[in-house]
Amino acid sequence: MAKIEVSKIRNFAVVAHGGAGKTSLVEAMLFNAGAIDRMGTVEAGNTVTDYDPEEIERNISISSAVAFCEWNGKRYNIIDTPGFINFIEDTRGCLRISDGAVVLVSAISGVKAETEKIWKYACEYELPRVIFVNKMDRENASFERALSEIEKSFETEAIPLNIPVGEGTAFKGIVDLLHMKAYEYKDGKREEIEMPAEMQEMIEKFRMKLVEKVAEADDELLERYLEGGDLTEEEIFRGIKEGSLTRKFIPVVVGSATANIGVKLLMDTIELCLPSPEDRARITPIKGVNPKDGSERVCNPSESEPLAAYVFKTIADPFAGKLTLLRVYSGVFRADSNVYNATSSTKERVGQVFYLLGKKQVPAQALGPGEIGVVAKLKATNTGDTLCDESSPVVFEKVKFAEPIISYAIEPKSKGDEEKVSAGLQRILEEDPTLSYHRDEETNEMIISGMGQVHIEVALQKLKRKFGVEVEMKTPKIPYRETIRGRAKAQGKYKKQSGGRGQYGDCWIEIEPLPRGGGFEFVDKIVGGVIPRQFIPAVEKGIVQTMKEGILAGYPMVDVKVTLYDGSYHSVDSSEMAFKIAGSLAIKKAAMDAKPILLEPVMKVEVVTPDDTLGTVIGDLNAKRGKVQGVEPQAGGNQKIMALVPMSEMLTYANQLQSMTSGRGLYSMEFSHYEEVPSHLAQKLIEERKREKTEE
Repeated sequence: MAKIEVSKIRNFAVVAHGGAGKTSLVEAMLFNAGAIDRMGTVEAGNTVTDYDPEEIERNISISSAVAFCEWNGKRYNIIDTPGFINFIEDTRGCLRISDGAVVLVSAISGVKAETEKIWKYACEYELPRVIFVNKMDRENASFERALSEIEKSFETEAIPLNIPVGEGTAFKGIVDLLHMKAYEYKDGKREEIEMPAEMQEMIEKFRMKLVEKVAEADDELLERYLEGGDLTEEEIFRGIKEGSLTRKFIPVVVGSATANIGVKLLMDTIELCLPSPEDRARITPIKGVNPKDGSERVCNPSESEPLAAYVFKTIADPFAGKLTLLRVYSGVFRADSNVYNATSSTKERVGQVFYLLGKKQVPAQALGPGEIGVVAKLKATNTGDTLCDESSPVVFEKVKFAEPIISYAIEPKSKGDEEKVSAGLQRILEEDPTLSYHRDEETNEMIISGMGQVHIEVALQKLKRKFGVEVEMKTPKIPYRETIRGRAKAQGKYKKQSGGRGQYGDCWIEIEPLPRGGGFEFVDKIVGGVIPRQFIPAVEKGIVQTMKEGILAGYPMVDVKVTLYDGSYHSVDSSEMAFKIAGSLAIKKAAMDAKPILLEPVMKVEVVTPDDTLGTVIGDLNAKRGKVQGVEPQAGGNQKIMALVPMSEMLTYANQLQSMTSGRGLYSMEFSHYEEVPSHLAQKLIEERKREKTEE
């Protein structure tokens, strides 16, 4: 394919909450541009960008996908992103390399919590945006309501560039306020019509708002406009472009993605209002750091500059191997070349280079500045790495993804498949940085953590499909701890005579509680050699081992100070083993006399919920033994609740919050501290553990 001029590239992500119509919109764009010859549907499972079996089965975008098309001589690199809350960290990673975003807002349901979260990501990256008010042809659609919600939720001025002719089942066309033309749509075909007389007042109101906004952006134009002068079409276009690129306002267009109404006008708006890589670099220079000397380097989108490319996504393909998706910021990324991974300080051999149209790979000789493409089988390159010329190394800042919020224990269905599970999950982790996997040393369980239950279920479906191994999900064990509330003294004496040399160890210890988080402290107060020096570490070892195994319910004991103050020994029969056993016996006796208790992990939880469900969410947190620390108002009619809640109550919270807030609530949590388990619950836990041990 011909090399593409930087000024003619538009790299943008299509973003919104799940079900807003992103994939359908991308499908309509590709169809209008002639990149595909028929429009697929999400329901039929035949769209270009939702091609994974998991996406087809669930009718949602689970993973971002890249497609491209030509429009008015421009190259559109489109990224269809997930909007379901479990998967929007992938969207964050895609916005990192986009130059702009098309934000969908439903004319029926308006702005949802996920869209607000994605909007914040776009603000972080200072991205110019265009809003597409979708589903204007559906029942209960309202353009005015959507517009009002956009300004309230996003706290930004929305300027319609076109308005609908009719709404809901009466929606039949669009008035283009930029060119002052009206169109009617029949069977997906557009026809120019006379301006609707009944809409004259509405047209004039929105046209005036548009022209005023353009005039405000330029002092000279404002002066002329206030004196009653008209602005030329060229001046209006220039003002709209500059105002959009500098994010002084957000252009809004309307339509229906599934009916392909207004999509061509949106594509024209993208050309005008979203930046080329050159525009983007002019407004927000692309900066990296030289890893050798720490100096800053600005990467200009020019072929003559040294290569600098950022890896924004990895796909684990069991047949093609690892696929690395990247965006070139400067220089040229050539097929059959050598590149330097400045993040891992390794050299990589590049084979073929491709453009992506969903899962279809289109060969490319090279990727120029501003282009997005994919390369297969790079060995040491992962998501977030920077590829460059070795003679001019640079590292771009990585995206900081959110920490996983929910965990499950997993167990292979077939015995002996542990290695296969582990190897397969490592491959899946390469393509999804928001998943984590480890083996819990304490419980010996395989633990997988993610952004929600659906996220983990999808990862395990992929594990089965791609790597042929099935697992069962179970609620993971809570890492309870044991400690003491009082002080106690006890003797541990181990004496064994069995003919020949015996075993003898004798020690006296005192135990007392340490402040929460104090860990373990061992104090040696032996004087006069009542226990020889060489045996004291053995006493400590016996105590530590027993504390790990627990006294009450088999959970590790923490926050305890142990003082060894007396004992006795036998010159022949004493040994390290005997004193280790004596230490173990002493801590068991002393702990039971020192008011032992169970501790549970308490999480610091932040929940963002709409105003109308605030009471329900707080009531639910209280019912979970939570302590609400405060409530803060947030943008867009939301409230942030800060609370401390026991971990055991939060294991399935992702699903419960979704149900309480109709999918509008978001939460994050991190470990805060350990707290005593209420006695009635502690008793149940102790009995359960005893029963488990008996069964074992």
